[in-house]
Amino acid sequence: MRIVKKSAERRQEIVSAAKELFMKKEYEKTTMQDVMDKVNIAKGTIYHYFNSKEELLEAVVLDTADEYLAKLQADLKGMKGNALERIRHLISSGQVANEQRELIEDLHKSGNIGLHTRLLAVTISKMAPLYGAIIEQGCKEGLFKTEHPLECAEFLLAGIQFLTDVGFNPWSNEDLARRARAIPSLVETQLHAPKGSFSFLCNPK
Repeated sequence: MRIVKKSAERRQEIVSAAKELFMKKEYEKTTMQDVMDKVNIAKGTIYHYFNSKEELLEAVVLDTADEYLAKLQADLKGMKGNALERIRHLISSGQVANEQRELIEDLHKSGNIGLHTRLLAVTISKMAPLYGAIIEQGCKEGLFKTEHPLECAEFLLAGIQFLTDVGFNPWSNEDLARRARAIPSLVETQLHAPKGSFSFLCNPK
Protein backbone atom coordinates (compact mmCIF):
# COMPACT_ATOMS: atom_id res chain seq x y z
CA MET A 1 0.00 0.00 0.00
CA ARG A 2 1.46 3.37 -1.03
CA ILE A 3 1.68 5.92 1.75
CA VAL A 4 0.92 9.47 0.72
CA LYS A 5 2.50 12.11 2.95
CA LYS A 6 1.99 15.85 3.13
CA SER A 7 4.50 17.90 1.15
CA ALA A 8 6.21 19.48 4.18
CA GLU A 9 6.41 16.14 5.97
CA ARG A 10 7.91 14.38 2.96
CA ARG A 11 10.44 17.16 2.42
CA GLN A 12 11.55 17.02 6.06
CA GLU A 13 11.86 13.24 5.84
CA ILE A 14 14.21 13.62 2.86
CA VAL A 15 16.27 16.28 4.63
CA SER A 16 16.58 14.18 7.79
CA ALA A 17 17.65 11.12 5.80
CA ALA A 18 20.19 13.15 3.85
CA LYS A 19 21.63 14.65 7.03
CA GLU A 20 22.14 11.19 8.52
CA LEU A 21 23.76 9.90 5.34
CA PHE A 22 26.00 12.94 4.98
CA MET A 23 27.30 12.34 8.48
CA LYS A 24 27.80 8.59 8.09
CA LYS A 25 29.12 8.40 4.53
CA GLU A 26 30.31 12.00 4.06
CA TYR A 27 28.65 14.37 1.66
CA GLU A 28 30.91 13.65 -1.31
CA LYS A 29 30.32 9.89 -1.05
CA THR A 30 26.55 10.11 -0.71
CA THR A 31 24.40 9.95 -3.85
CA MET A 32 20.84 11.04 -4.44
CA GLN A 33 20.09 7.35 -4.98
CA ASP A 34 21.32 6.63 -1.45
CA VAL A 35 18.81 9.13 -0.10
CA MET A 36 16.04 7.73 -2.29
CA ASP A 37 16.75 4.22 -1.03
CA LYS A 38 16.78 5.30 2.61
CA VAL A 39 13.44 7.12 2.35
CA ASN A 40 12.05 4.55 -0.12
CA ILE A 41 10.92 7.09 -2.68
CA ALA A 42 11.12 7.36 -6.45
CA LYS A 43 13.51 9.58 -8.40
CA GLY A 44 10.67 11.86 -9.45
CA THR A 45 9.75 12.46 -5.82
CA ILE A 46 13.16 13.57 -4.58
CA TYR A 47 13.74 15.79 -7.61
CA HIS A 48 10.34 17.37 -7.05
CA TYR A 49 11.75 18.85 -3.85
CA PHE A 50 15.44 19.23 -4.71
CA ASN A 51 16.94 19.85 -8.12
CA SER A 52 20.39 18.61 -7.11
CA LYS A 53 22.46 17.20 -4.27
CA GLU A 54 23.87 20.68 -3.72
CA GLU A 55 20.36 22.03 -3.17
CA LEU A 56 19.69 19.19 -0.74
CA LEU A 57 22.91 20.07 1.07
CA GLU A 58 21.69 23.63 1.49
CA ALA A 59 18.47 22.33 3.03
CA VAL A 60 20.44 20.14 5.45
CA VAL A 61 22.59 23.11 6.47
CA LEU A 62 19.58 25.34 7.09
CA ASP A 63 17.72 22.61 8.99
CA THR A 64 20.68 21.94 11.26
CA ALA A 65 21.21 25.64 11.93
CA ASP A 66 17.50 26.12 12.68
CA GLU A 67 17.57 23.24 15.19
CA TYR A 68 20.51 24.81 16.98
CA LEU A 69 18.94 28.27 16.95
CA ALA A 70 15.64 26.91 18.30
CA LYS A 71 17.49 25.33 21.22
CA LEU A 72 19.28 28.57 22.06
CA GLN A 73 16.04 30.56 21.83
CA ALA A 74 14.27 28.08 24.12
CA ASP A 75 17.09 28.24 26.66
CA LEU A 76 17.08 32.04 26.58
CA LYS A 77 13.30 32.48 26.71
CA GLY A 78 12.17 33.86 30.01
CA MET A 79 15.72 34.19 31.29
CA LYS A 80 15.92 37.37 33.36
CA GLY A 81 18.96 39.39 34.30
CA ASN A 82 21.21 42.01 32.80
CA ALA A 83 22.98 41.68 29.46
CA LEU A 84 26.10 40.10 30.91
CA GLU A 85 24.05 37.43 32.72
CA ARG A 86 22.00 36.70 29.62
CA ILE A 87 24.96 36.53 27.25
CA ARG A 88 26.75 34.17 29.63
CA HIS A 89 23.66 31.98 29.74
CA LEU A 90 23.45 31.99 25.94
CA ILE A 91 27.10 30.97 25.58
CA SER A 92 26.67 28.21 28.17
CA SER A 93 23.59 26.93 26.35
CA GLY A 94 25.61 26.66 23.17
CA GLN A 95 28.43 24.84 24.94
CA VAL A 96 26.21 22.05 26.25
CA ALA A 97 24.62 21.23 22.89
CA ASN A 98 26.23 17.79 22.68
CA GLU A 99 24.38 16.72 19.55
CA GLN A 100 25.54 19.84 17.73
CA ARG A 101 29.12 19.39 18.93
CA GLU A 102 29.08 15.83 17.59
CA LEU A 103 27.82 17.07 14.25
CA ILE A 104 30.56 19.70 13.96
CA GLU A 105 33.19 17.09 14.84
CA ASP A 106 31.87 14.83 12.09
CA LEU A 107 32.12 17.71 9.65
CA HIS A 108 35.85 17.98 10.29
CA LYS A 109 36.29 15.03 7.94
CA SER A 110 37.88 16.20 4.72
CA GLY A 111 34.95 15.02 2.63
CA ASN A 112 32.60 17.24 4.60
CA ILE A 113 34.52 20.52 4.49
CA GLY A 114 31.92 22.16 2.28
CA LEU A 115 29.07 21.25 4.61
CA HIS A 116 31.13 22.28 7.63
CA THR A 117 31.90 25.73 6.25
CA ARG A 118 28.37 26.42 5.09
CA LEU A 119 26.82 25.17 8.32
CA LEU A 120 28.99 27.45 10.44
CA ALA A 121 28.37 30.45 8.19
CA VAL A 122 24.61 29.95 8.33
CA THR A 123 24.67 29.29 12.08
CA ILE A 124 26.63 32.49 12.74
CA SER A 125 24.20 34.52 10.61
CA LYS A 126 21.28 33.12 12.60
CA MET A 127 22.93 33.49 16.02
CA ALA A 128 24.16 37.04 15.49
CA PRO A 129 20.71 38.66 15.97
CA LEU A 130 20.35 36.89 19.34
CA TYR A 131 23.69 38.22 20.53
CA GLY A 132 23.04 41.57 18.86
CA ALA A 133 19.82 42.02 20.83
CA ILE A 134 21.60 41.28 24.10
CA ILE A 135 24.43 43.64 23.23
CA GLU A 136 21.84 46.33 22.50
CA GLN A 137 20.27 45.61 25.90
CA GLY A 138 23.71 46.00 27.47
CA CYS A 139 24.15 49.37 25.79
CA LYS A 140 20.87 50.57 27.28
CA GLU A 141 21.98 49.31 30.69
CA GLY A 142 25.29 51.11 30.39
CA LEU A 143 27.29 47.87 30.43
CA PHE A 144 28.39 48.05 26.78
CA LYS A 145 28.97 50.84 24.33
CA THR A 146 28.69 50.37 20.57
CA GLU A 147 26.73 51.99 17.78
CA HIS A 148 26.55 48.71 15.86
CA PRO A 149 25.36 45.89 18.15
CA LEU A 150 24.40 43.44 15.37
CA GLU A 151 27.57 43.99 13.36
CA CYS A 152 29.61 43.73 16.54
CA ALA A 153 28.01 40.36 17.24
CA GLU A 154 28.72 39.18 13.69
CA PHE A 155 32.33 40.31 13.89
CA LEU A 156 32.98 38.61 17.23
CA LEU A 157 31.19 35.35 16.38
CA ALA A 158 32.87 34.98 13.00
CA GLY A 159 36.34 35.89 14.26
CA ILE A 160 36.23 33.64 17.31
CA GLN A 161 34.77 30.75 15.33
CA PHE A 162 37.36 30.92 12.57
CA LEU A 163 40.35 31.31 14.87
CA THR A 164 39.36 28.49 17.25
CA ASP A 165 37.92 25.88 14.88
CA VAL A 166 40.44 23.29 13.70
CA GLY A 167 37.97 22.27 11.02
CA PHE A 168 38.88 25.44 9.13
CA ASN A 169 42.60 25.10 9.71
CA PRO A 170 44.77 22.77 11.85
CA TRP A 171 45.68 25.46 14.36
CA SER A 172 48.38 24.40 16.82
CA ASN A 173 47.58 23.96 20.51
CA GLU A 174 49.82 26.95 21.22
CA ASP A 175 47.83 29.14 18.82
CA LEU A 176 44.52 28.03 20.33
CA ALA A 177 45.77 28.58 23.88
CA ARG A 178 47.08 32.12 23.29
CA ARG A 179 43.87 33.11 21.50
CA ALA A 180 41.74 31.68 24.30
CA ARG A 181 43.65 33.80 26.80
CA ALA A 182 43.17 36.92 24.70
CA ILE A 183 39.50 36.50 23.76
CA PRO A 184 37.97 37.87 27.02
CA SER A 185 40.00 41.08 26.80
CA LEU A 186 39.31 41.46 23.08
CA VAL A 187 35.55 41.08 23.60
CA GLU A 188 35.61 43.57 26.47
CA THR A 189 37.50 46.06 24.31
CA GLN A 190 35.12 45.62 21.40
CA LEU A 191 32.07 46.15 23.61
CA HIS A 192 33.67 48.68 25.97
CA ALA A 193 32.61 46.32 28.75
CA PRO A 194 33.91 46.41 32.35
CA LYS A 195 37.30 44.77 32.75
CA GLY A 196 36.99 41.12 33.73
CA SER A 197 33.32 40.87 32.75
CA PHE A 198 34.07 38.26 30.08
CA SER A 199 36.72 36.30 31.98
CA PHE A 200 34.28 33.37 32.05
CA LEU A 201 35.03 32.80 28.36
CA CYS A 202 38.29 31.13 29.39
CA ASN A 203 36.18 28.48 31.12
CA PRO A 204 32.53 28.88 29.99
CA LYS A 205 31.12 25.82 31.78
